Amino acid sequence: MTIGNIVLPDRPLFLAPMEDITDPSFRMVCKQYGADFMYTEFISSDGLIRNGDKSIRKLNIYEFERPIGIQLYGHLIDAMTEAAIIAEEKKPELIDINFGCPVKKIANRGAGAGMLRNLPLMIEMSSAIVKSVKLPVTVKTRLGWDDDNKNILEVTKRLQDAGIQAITIHGRTRAQLYKGSADWTLIGEVKNNPVIKIPVIGNGDIDSPVKAKDMFDRYGVDGIMIGRAAVGRPWIFRDIRHYLNTGELLPEPTVKEKADLALYHFNLSLEHKEGKKAIYEMRRHFSNYFKGLPNFKETRLRLLTCQEEDEIKSIIMEISQKWGNYRSEDKTAVYTI
Repeated sequence: MTIGNIVLPDRPLFLAPMEDITDPSFRMVCKQYGADFMYTEFISSDGLIRNGDKSIRKLNIYEFERPIGIQLYGHLIDAMTEAAIIAEEKKPELIDINFGCPVKKIANRGAGAGMLRNLPLMIEMSSAIVKSVKLPVTVKTRLGWDDDNKNILEVTKRLQDAGIQAITIHGRTRAQLYKGSADWTLIGEVKNNPVIKIPVIGNGDIDSPVKAKDMFDRYGVDGIMIGRAAVGRPWIFRDIRHYLNTGELLPEPTVKEKADLALYHFNLSLEHKEGKKAIYEMRRHFSNYFKGLPNFKETRLRLLTCQEEDEIKSIIMEISQKWGNYRSEDKTAVYTI
């Protein structure tokens, strides 16, 4: 698969950009487990052009992460083009435009998935960004605004005409948020329409190697993007790649292996974040690292409420010692956060 001059392996696996999740520490872990392409957390164009500290920090990328994209969102063309030029200076492999975030405060301003209600503006903005940078520009979006407006095929055609070089489609409408099941049939229709020449990456509910292979085989997508199912479970990339290559399902890591990884991930996060931020943002990962352990409620509560670094590490070591070689044998379980 290629995006512009970026060459990716056959059936590549993408880590979805997620706010307060896909920071450098998590990206490093996912890269080590085989993610083929990753993105920064999505960045506000308004914050970036105003030199907002939070937005500027999100631009930091590292050599180990490549190839990587910087994702931007906003509702104003001038701000988005200026932000794209700033982002390009950090030398990512591509610029991605977020036309898919369903969060109310973003979508109701006309940014993210809100752009699905203003297709002319979406196309004008995309074209302006493509013209403003030399890097490939891609888009992540949804099937449409709601069930009565699933216009993803028209959106993809027009984005392709505007110079967008790949599209990631989340198989839900904005109205669905993250509820219900992702509908991959429309993703497949876009991919298999002869008019569509750009790569189509499918996203939504990929939480097991079996499901990933099924989506590749059934709909013919060029790549698959994984979001929530990778949180606290970065080995999903390794497991999917192994299954795609061999047809063999790898066993779930033991609790000791998960604990070692959780400690490693936590230490990386502490290197990149100040104060309590690393602790707060690691909690959603911790919850999934140790999901499904028997009689775990009390320990889980301690782990997710503790605010001291050393005590958290001590609790993780306690988990490792207590549950050690325990592992789940369910290879197709659905994992949620």
